[in-house]
Amino acid sequence: MYKQKIVIKVGTNVMTNKDNRIVRPVLKKLVKQIAQLYERGIITILVSSGSVIAGMEVLGKSSIEDKTQKRQVYSAIGQPRMMRLYYNIFRDYGMKCAQVLPTKRDFSPGEHRQNMINCYEGLLAEGVIPIANEDDAVSLTMSMFSDNDELASLIAQLVKADKLIILTDIDGLYSGHPDEKSSSLVDHVSPDENLNKYIQDNTKGEAEGRGGMGSKLEYAQQSAANNIPTFIANGKKDHTIIDIIDGKKVGTRVALKKEIEV
Repeated sequence: MYKQKIVIKVGTNVMTNKDNRIVRPVLKKLVKQIAQLYERGIITILVSSGSVIAGMEVLGKSSIEDKTQKRQVYSAIGQPRMMRLYYNIFRDYGMKCAQVLPTKRDFSPGEHRQNMINCYEGLLAEGVIPIANEDDAVSLTMSMFSDNDELASLIAQLVKADKLIILTDIDGLYSGHPDEKSSSLVDHVSPDENLNKYIQDNTKGEAEGRGGMGSKLEYAQQSAANNIPTFIANGKKDHTIIDIIDGKKVGTRVALKKEIEV
């Protein structure tokens, strides 16, 4: 039985290169850390972007003009490819993974929500790593998440996670634009702090994803407000996840309300 459960969200920018191609060694580095944590009794729910990019790699340029329909098609093609990549890498570490594709309505109070809880609890009890992504093929308008940052936050709250780690391609929140020499890493913020002063010109866009630093901070603060320690850190660097679990100063930490009130 596991001692802790954590939620890790990996964004599109983490797993792709400048040509918008999925970089397998990055996924291997991610899974290796998840496997190391598993050996220590810490089990992970992985929230992974990448299906749209994976679909583009398979299909190439699409003739579909409607952007929403095009995204649906790319996602439907790319999702099984992403799972095949993850399946093979997890298998190399002697682990099993499973696919979960929720929509926003699944988190509403009632039967759907309870079914989600049962699904995650069952998978974790069997030592299987759930890999969640929004079901872009069917999620439209009101049933859409803002992005996978929101999905990760909702899952962390749903399963009462011990930590939420949001991985991006920069070291965390900066006091200005990350590329400016005068900018410095902000190592911690509070769950109710107004962060607009940091967000302007701080974001690098998420390739084919929808999230940016503003979104990450918004949902990181929501999770921290629900007493889930939350971190935003660089997923391209070695040992980032392990370092966070070991209590090292990595990325930007969103402090819990109870820590501030003491």
